[in-house]
Amino acid sequence: MGVLAVASGVYTYIGVRGLLDGAGLLTFGAAVVYSGAVSVGIFIFWAYILKFLPQMRSGATRLALTSGMLVGCGAILAMSSWLNAAALAGAASVEQHLAVTVVDYQERLEQAHENALAAQSLLPDIRIAEQRFRQLSEREQSDGALTGSSGRGTVAQYLAQMAQQLADLGDEIESTRVPVADLFAEGSRHLDAMRAIVGGTQPIDQRSVRFADRAVALVGVIASLTQTSIAPAVKRQARDLSRSFIMPAVTGLSVDLRNRQNRVLDEVRSTVDETSAVLAEAADEILARPPVPPLRFSPLSPAEAVLLYAADFVPSWAGAVAIDLLPGVLVLILMVMHASIRQQESHLARDESMSLKDLQAALEAWTRLSRAAQGEVRSGAGQSLRLDPASPQPEAPRQEPESAGVEHLDESRARRGQS
Repeated sequence: MGVLAVASGVYTYIGVRGLLDGAGLLTFGAAVVYSGAVSVGIFIFWAYILKFLPQMRSGATRLALTSGMLVGCGAILAMSSWLNAAALAGAASVEQHLAVTVVDYQERLEQAHENALAAQSLLPDIRIAEQRFRQLSEREQSDGALTGSSGRGTVAQYLAQMAQQLADLGDEIESTRVPVADLFAEGSRHLDAMRAIVGGTQPIDQRSVRFADRAVALVGVIASLTQTSIAPAVKRQARDLSRSFIMPAVTGLSVDLRNRQNRVLDEVRSTVDETSAVLAEAADEILARPPVPPLRFSPLSPAEAVLLYAADFVPSWAGAVAIDLLPGVLVLILMVMHASIRQQESHLARDESMSLKDLQAALEAWTRLSRAAQGEVRSGAGQSLRLDPASPQPEAPRQEPESAGVEHLDESRARRGQS
């Protein structure tokens, strides 16, 4: 238990040291005091549990003390085990947080890039409509395919103007390809740098600072990609495609030609309205895409990260909890052993169940009782003698002086010498 308590205190110190700010003596002392208190508390707690819980005989007392042990285990988990896990897997959990953040940023960068390039999907339809109007204008000018009268008249001018508007819209869409590609390349470079930071060998706190700088730059790139999308401009120009046209005056020389020009203009205007509606609907579908949600990098301490990504570090958590709660297994073993001994002794007679220590204690008790009984008998006899003053008192043995004893010894030696 002492070894486990010291080991838990060491890892608790590492975990606490990662939570406290500063590098002074006060911070060091605070971490040492906390870890020392944890070590002493764990040792005393399990010492009392090992001593008392196996001795409980009734179910009520055993249940009450077991409840207290469970409360103590919860306190140990709260004050020590999660700090041990932070010491064992704190750096790895922070790296896990950085790696997950890189994946999130990559998803948002790709989503912003797709939204920015979504308007490019309208470019083929715009080019096809532009080519169609341009060909009709050329055919009207060359052989009068629509009105029957060749030349650059009202219909040809209208068709040419529609073709030019569609060409301008297509050119505007194409002009966004280069900025979008540049922004995506810049974002990819930031992601590569962030991946290199995650797999680096420097201390995790230094890498977290560098990672945060790259994350801020990448957020700016994603915001720029979001603003680069040309879909709103495409929608506005598609709706104004027919309304922005300035109708030229009908220049037919005859009434019949002017009537034919008006009929062709009405049909062309109807076609332009249909093309405008199709482009606006396509732009609405692009704008209906979910926007890129903002993401801000939140740096985590090792203790916070090990709690957030606990499912990814189950072995580390198991070791951190086991180093604190392993004496609980010893408590269960002792409880089972004591229960088995009591069950075996319950079928034996009293004299058969006595141990050598019990026999020694019984003999010592019997000796003390015997001496006490003899002392009572003697004291009772002395009291009876003193209570009867008329009875003759026994004479006390006469003590010879020490010199007399010496003379007797000398006489006995002389006699042995003569003999």
